[in-house]
Amino acid sequence: MDLSILWYLVPAVVMFCAGVYGFVTRKNMIALLISLELILNAADLNFVVFNRFLFPGSMEGMVFTLFAIAIAAAETAVAIAIIINIYRAVGNTDINSVKQMKY
Repeated sequence: MDLSILWYLVPAVVMFCAGVYGFVTRKNMIALLISLELILNAADLNFVVFNRFLFPGSMEGMVFTLFAIAIAAAETAVAIAIIINIYRAVGNTDINSVKQMKY
């Protein structure tokens, strides 16, 4: 493997691991959303890096990443709207409070 690809993959792995750690350990919905965005951005970075090193002349990885960013932006807008409505109903954004709303 080319050594220059590691300069791009190591930050992607760090972002992914930080996102997974934040998603598993946090109880706040906003922190979960930020962690999910870190995971998605790490995946997007991997798409671009592997497209650049495996198929240098094509643009499929970049185009796919642009679509993934657009979908992630729409998903974030919807998630923030849901979180705001939950905050208005419950008074906080703790996951345990939302679980209690079901019953």
